[in-house]
Amino acid sequence: MADSSQIVGGGPKKVLYTLATIGRMGVGKAAKALTAKNACKACAYGMGGQRGGMTNELDEFPSVCNKSVQAQSSDTQRAIPHEIFEHTIDDLAELDGREMERLGRLGTPLFKARGADRFSPVDWDFALAHAATKLGATDPQRSFFYSSGRSSNEAGFVFQLLARAYGTNNVNNCSYYCHQATSEGLATTIGKGTSSVELEDLTGADLIFVIGANPSSNHPRFIHMLKNCRERGGQVIVINPAKEPGLVKFAVPKSPRSMLKGGSEIASDYVQPRIGSDIALMKGIAKAVLELGLEDSDFIAAHASGFEAFAADLAALSWETISAACGISAKEIGHIARQYGRAQNAVFAWGMGMTHHIHGVANVEAIANLAVLRGMVGKRFAGLLPLRGHSNVQGIGTIGVKPVLAKDVLEKMEAAFGVRFPEPKGMDTMACLKAAEAGGIDSAVIMGGNLWGATPDTGFASRAMEAIGFKLFLTTTLNRGHVHGLGTGEVLVLPVTARDEEWEPTTQESMFNYVRLSDGGIVRLDNVRPESWILGELGQRVLPGSPINFKAFSAHSRVREAIAAIVPGMEELADIDVAKTEFHIKHRVMHTPEFGTADGKAHLVVTPLPAMPPTSLTLATVRSEGQFNTIIYEDSDSYRGGAGRHAVFLNAEDMAGFGVREGQEVTIASDTGKMRAVATAFDLPRGSAMAYYPEANVLVGTAVDPRSKTPAFKSVSVRLELDGARP
Repeated sequence: MADSSQIVGGGPKKVLYTLATIGRMGVGKAAKALTAKNACKACAYGMGGQRGGMTNELDEFPSVCNKSVQAQSSDTQRAIPHEIFEHTIDDLAELDGREMERLGRLGTPLFKARGADRFSPVDWDFALAHAATKLGATDPQRSFFYSSGRSSNEAGFVFQLLARAYGTNNVNNCSYYCHQATSEGLATTIGKGTSSVELEDLTGADLIFVIGANPSSNHPRFIHMLKNCRERGGQVIVINPAKEPGLVKFAVPKSPRSMLKGGSEIASDYVQPRIGSDIALMKGIAKAVLELGLEDSDFIAAHASGFEAFAADLAALSWETISAACGISAKEIGHIARQYGRAQNAVFAWGMGMTHHIHGVANVEAIANLAVLRGMVGKRFAGLLPLRGHSNVQGIGTIGVKPVLAKDVLEKMEAAFGVRFPEPKGMDTMACLKAAEAGGIDSAVIMGGNLWGATPDTGFASRAMEAIGFKLFLTTTLNRGHVHGLGTGEVLVLPVTARDEEWEPTTQESMFNYVRLSDGGIVRLDNVRPESWILGELGQRVLPGSPINFKAFSAHSRVREAIAAIVPGMEELADIDVAKTEFHIKHRVMHTPEFGTADGKAHLVVTPLPAMPPTSLTLATVRSEGQFNTIIYEDSDSYRGGAGRHAVFLNAEDMAGFGVREGQEVTIASDTGKMRAVATAFDLPRGSAMAYYPEANVLVGTAVDPRSKTPAFKSVSVRLELDGARP
């Protein structure tokens, strides 16, 4: 059995792992990478920039974690030997994610001709000329542009500008597969789509909710704040179907006391609702708050709207219905409400466990309702904190890598460049891929990430990507998305600089709305190019008559001046490379109860209980401790008993009922697909299961939340099959 009951997150093993990773990199390379004035390229919690590579905006040092080191270890690899490309693409497709990651850095442009079975290294002149020819021959409405959250604000702005000047609004980013539901749900409730708190607010919170997230694996430096909250006498309430060991106890490497005592207690309360039942639980907490008279009536009267309908909805909802839906008793929900009622300053943090559902937007609205109910938004040390994944995914959205721009931003951009952009509404990520599967997309430009691997229903992902006749990838390393879903069409893969190798300084935005300046300047490989340089070259070649001087945007100061003039709140970006002053984006952090809604008030929104799927088993896809997004650094999960990539985690009583033993190989099936997996007992509610992303994407359907267009990666109806029969 993968027993995780005695596992402590962090600790000496994690320190030794980090040291070993630094050893593989070489101490000199590692020191240069980690201490340079560049923002961390891992999660959006953020650190680095002008305060130094291992320092955050509170001047805390060392602010670094194993995710940061893993990311740097990837960047400092040698170039992939050209001999690798003598192998066929089918050969490369046999490699797993970890093996692909360890091939090395991509150091040369690659070309796959139509019908070819392998890549050929080519020079830059050919690559750029051919890409321009293919894009020039494509109807822009039959193309799409997709970016990960790794790129800089500068490259992202040029990327979306090129796409729109080219003639398409099919511009999207990875947020449609992660936190787009957050942006939509916060917009309806507080009028802004990002965090309402800054990092410093966490230092004064006396209650932090952690909902549908596992920061011990995915945002390790957040654990430091949770530990500090507990040590101040505060509370940390974790709401997560899985009892994650690192959220129970964590030995924080930067804290000698935490290390010496064998770990710090993290969760003061740990609530485990059934997968997909969060709205019932949130409504239950809100109902109990009202029944106990713990709401902030003065705040609601002065700064909120919609209370009457909200309260009436809760009054009509029975406790029996709530508990039946989420599996948590009225007594336990009342206890959580009382803990919340004691708090003076509460922060609500959540992850993709809340957004990866057909009702993901409503999940976020339900969280915001709880904050508004006690006036925990619009004040210092309290508010709403989405735990975002990639380091600049929020910035990429801020500067316009999305299908629909705000009217004022669009008008400013058209005026600044003297152009008219296309009128047809752009498609979101899933819509682009469905159009591709239907034969409606001829070319795609994909900047970073692993779109094939991140897409639900792996068979669908392959069909959609294969149907695109020309694909242009910009990437630092090869991943499985560069060798799967290629089809018979043409493919170009261009090697780009890592963040600390950029030829010009770049900027990034953290989940706290904090913009950092990265110096770049490190030279490791001689044949890689910045994304903005590549996009500038393509713009000049594809649109030679455009009034936009794309080539001039290789000078990032020109790009920042444009962003500052066009994007509200980004005015300070114009001279950040001169002033070296990093900043919070204006009108985002809410320390006063002034909201971005039309009436200036926070809105309490009625969130109906979603219909639960008629299934005995609901599966959520999850990340392991040894991965970041689709990147697999380690094949086993040290925080889940050393489980391998093909584990399926099940409740022990469910396993007994199914007649399944620990370690038995089983088939997990859904209406979408099947996968072989190893049954592994874990602390989960009855009827709940977990398996690793992206391997389990084969089970996930392509249906999306109608409001955010986000797939339901974390609420998949599945069944077990033993020897071809259901148990």
